[in-house]
Amino acid sequence: MSRYRFIPELSPEALTDIQTKGLNWTCRHAFDGSPVYRERLSGGGYEPGRELTLDDLTSLPVTTVEDLRQGYPLPLLCVPEEQVVRIHASSGTTGKRKILAYTQGDIDTWKDMFARCYELAGLTTLDRVQIAVGYGLWTAGAGFQLGCERFGAMALPVGPGNMEIHLQLLEDMGTTCLCSTASMALLMAEEVQKRDMKKRLKLKKVIFGAETHTDKMRRRFEKWLGLEESFDITGMTELYGPGAGLECSAHDGIHYWADKFILEVLDPNTLRPVAPGEVGEMVVTSLCKEAAPLIRYRTRDLTRLLPEPCPCGLSLPRHDRILGRSDDMFVFRGVNIYPGQIASVLEDFKDVDSEFQIRLIRRDGRDQMVLKVERKPSAGSDLDQNLSEAISTSLRKHLFVRIWVEILAPGSLPRSCGKTKRVHDDRNGID
Repeated sequence: MSRYRFIPELSPEALTDIQTKGLNWTCRHAFDGSPVYRERLSGGGYEPGRELTLDDLTSLPVTTVEDLRQGYPLPLLCVPEEQVVRIHASSGTTGKRKILAYTQGDIDTWKDMFARCYELAGLTTLDRVQIAVGYGLWTAGAGFQLGCERFGAMALPVGPGNMEIHLQLLEDMGTTCLCSTASMALLMAEEVQKRDMKKRLKLKKVIFGAETHTDKMRRRFEKWLGLEESFDITGMTELYGPGAGLECSAHDGIHYWADKFILEVLDPNTLRPVAPGEVGEMVVTSLCKEAAPLIRYRTRDLTRLLPEPCPCGLSLPRHDRILGRSDDMFVFRGVNIYPGQIASVLEDFKDVDSEFQIRLIRRDGRDQMVLKVERKPSAGSDLDQNLSEAISTSLRKHLFVRIWVEILAPGSLPRSCGKTKRVHDDRNGID
């Protein structure tokens, strides 16, 4: 019997059985309901009467974000429209938004998945959960609130921004758990620190996600908010929304709900599976998603599978935190660079803080990169020149390119209530 109310404890054999049945249901459902899937699956040799095993997964075609955009406004719809009870959309950066449809069954699955996240974070029905993520077309606010209500805790649905309201409710309502992006948690932590509010708060936990983060960033908001723990959450609009997995108290990777979707980690160039423990692109296949099922959907998120048993004892599998996105890579002087590589180098320097910004410019026909990073409040400005040179040397050693490093005073870089934009590319007049 599971020690949890919402989280199942599954043997490897039971999980394999659930995934095999779910894979076959999804392929039949997609073939019957979507002309796009029917053509794609038929082209790959699939027939509706065929019984698949998990070994057959790699023979199925992948689905991409372009399939969602080309099917606008209701891409990959596999049920009659009268069964659609809601839509959500991703924010998107180019072109039209990715709109995903939901049946009532999809909503019920989603809120149960999210309730698992609150349970794994150790919350109880006595917790007060302050939600600081976006509402509306975005899945974030709706997901955090649905899951909270399904779990049975008290939801405080504030949304992003509204800092004065957030700070007031943190104190007056005795909020015990904050749900936000890492950037919003940092912004709120800085305000709490400035106003010397920490001793008046009951805040114990933060559940954060939606963007990659650095360990320094996390340590900063944990310290200034006086937290016991913080938990990294994963998810995406295409796969219901946030709530696809969460860290446990061991803080050693993300437990994901493998009874609801299959997760592969593939080489983004060859689309072949990487070895366990190697970094690749997360590709997901839903097992019970009704309105818009996913078959080998390329998320563009980079992670790695963690094959060893988790110290917490939970049997559900784990992947590493989201390390970046395959489409976040930029090319500088012929070198492929991810922002996470720069963040990793900065971790080694105790006198710089978590916030940094990358600016790419073209001067005299030559590309240049400027890295702006804030020094810690405890560090003196007299060492800025030495610190700048040391960071530049280390970056060149790791990335094989020269980067100009500018040390800034604490709080100099812009803060965000949502996702922080790390890379600004001005080489072709684009930002």
